[in-house]
Amino acid sequence: MRAIPTQRETASCAPGAPECARVDATLPGSSLAPGAARAMLRKALTEWAQLALPGAEHLTGRVGDDATLIASELVTNAVVHAGTEVRLRCGLEAATGALVVEVADLHPSRAPLGDEAETPAHDIAEYGRGLRLVAALSEAWGITYRPGSKTVWARLAAGGYTAGDASEAYPGGRTPARDLGAARFLAQEPPAPARDAWRGGSYGDDWLARRPGRDGTWLGRGALSFLAEASDLLAGQLDEDLVTALTGQLIVPRLADWCAVWLEDETGGHGGWDDGDRAGGSRLARVWHAGEDRIEELTRSLERNPPRRTDPLHPGPAPYPWPEEALDTPGAGGSPGTSLAYRLVAGGRPLGTLVIGRGGIDRFPDEITGLVEDLGRRVALAIGAARQYSRQATISAVLQRGLLPGAVAEIPGVRSALVYEPCDKGGPSGDFYDLFPAGQGRWCFAVGDVQGKGPEAAVVIGLARPWLRLLAREGYHVADVLDRLNQLLLDDATEAADAAARALVAAGARPSAPGDGPQTRFLSLLYGELVPFDGGVRCTLASAGHPLPLLLAPDGTVRTVAQPQTLLGVVEDTAYAGETFEMYSGDTLLCVTDGVTERRSGSRQFDDGDGLAAALAGCAGMDAEPIAERITQLVHEFGARPPADDLALLVLQAE
Repeated sequence: MRAIPTQRETASCAPGAPECARVDATLPGSSLAPGAARAMLRKALTEWAQLALPGAEHLTGRVGDDATLIASELVTNAVVHAGTEVRLRCGLEAATGALVVEVADLHPSRAPLGDEAETPAHDIAEYGRGLRLVAALSEAWGITYRPGSKTVWARLAAGGYTAGDASEAYPGGRTPARDLGAARFLAQEPPAPARDAWRGGSYGDDWLARRPGRDGTWLGRGALSFLAEASDLLAGQLDEDLVTALTGQLIVPRLADWCAVWLEDETGGHGGWDDGDRAGGSRLARVWHAGEDRIEELTRSLERNPPRRTDPLHPGPAPYPWPEEALDTPGAGGSPGTSLAYRLVAGGRPLGTLVIGRGGIDRFPDEITGLVEDLGRRVALAIGAARQYSRQATISAVLQRGLLPGAVAEIPGVRSALVYEPCDKGGPSGDFYDLFPAGQGRWCFAVGDVQGKGPEAAVVIGLARPWLRLLAREGYHVADVLDRLNQLLLDDATEAADAAARALVAAGARPSAPGDGPQTRFLSLLYGELVPFDGGVRCTLASAGHPLPLLLAPDGTVRTVAQPQTLLGVVEDTAYAGETFEMYSGDTLLCVTDGVTERRSGSRQFDDGDGLAAALAGCAGMDAEPIAERITQLVHEFGARPPADDLALLVLQAE
């Protein structure tokens, strides 16, 4: 869901007006709200600065960064602690040029997070610093309670604070994020012995001793905003190579001149490491340099020198040899440069290595090493999620291929067309189809819909489709096939229930919770048999709880050719009956699942008022393939939103 502002106004105001620019938006009470708030506010501040409004000259600098960070934190606070819709307002005062940020929620009884106990140094929270952050970054702030709502506001002076504004760049490099020292209170100071150990600036064992704590200087306004934006950018990326590409663009040139990402082979064993010192089964997935003309040469150099093995439980930076043959231009002070390697670890499993480098320095500042370490954790989580999705997608694709026929049979004297659109492209569908030869001059077809989706649906389809083929090839007629399939599903459900009961007893007979145990396996099925003869085809079919098939005559008349019967897997000893009719040249049989008939547009469904029959009547004179395409198009166009259910459609037309 994308947050849409309920109102937005950007304009100059008359002299003396309380505000000369304003943004006003309502955001959903979800995890998407903070990112939407940041993007919306940053866009508004940029527009105001471009319009040269009074007091807007500071909005693209530190004041804008502070306002964006405050808005993000307050929106997060409201979502986490109130859980309602959030209203974001930001205004620029005409008289003073000060910026006022307000965030309101609809749960006034829930106080915002304030000065609760400090988070331990070894477990620093990613969000929820709340009013401590607001108090540190704003000139004034407060909370306003109204009936049914609560508003937290913060006022930022036009020029911001002047103390501590200077941020000294390290030799030969670019200036780091602004005012990194202004938010020291957000970082946990390491113990005194550790502080003494790492202030010397070397990268030996003493340097590693500081990792239980943090150098508080990097946790400043720009750094926090950078990490928030990086999290938004990496979240939801389902391709590991895209994650590495985004990582390079995030780091270069903000934090380093170049970076590289190695990814471990999941099948390499030893968590991606061999028994030597260097990474085994790894590949250089991405190389990024501020100068694009250096990337190719740098890539060749890095491929010859993969990162050395380090302890995956300590993913802090380790020295990496500077690639002199690729980057031989001396930097400031004669130092070629410094590069560091970070292990990318998620869930205790090494996934790869991130290497960063900058020319002309002999060490990275602590705020940069800490920032990249935090970024590396986000990158590792994104890579892990992408790999998990890839594994699940592969399993689902293999499973789906096994549940559906590789090809549909060609029937003499009959043209066929099939449309199959699963709603969830990443998992097994609840709809299935089949069209196969049954021997002795007979062909059989089936269109079915299992209650539910995913693994439960796959189990039912995995039972039903092979049994349909087996029973048909054994010579059973339509009614007998449905009788036996119904009993098969009931027997399987009974066995599954018995197995679940035994498992509960073995586990101590705990009370069953909603959703425990096997799901009831209902199946709606349209099953038929085709026997071609000279001049036409004889069709026998039965509908077990399925949308009824429609027969289109060449003159455009449409009629149903089956009677509704009970779902399969519901009632024992049900006797199913088949109905026989003949199709001649131009007659067309349409079989669909409820993804077609129950396609919704508001409170209406596609088949209301015999809508499907009317749509089919408009296809008179068309061949099977155009009919299938036309019905599918009408179903999609019926509602403004994409279909929310699987869709299967089979057209059989006598030649």
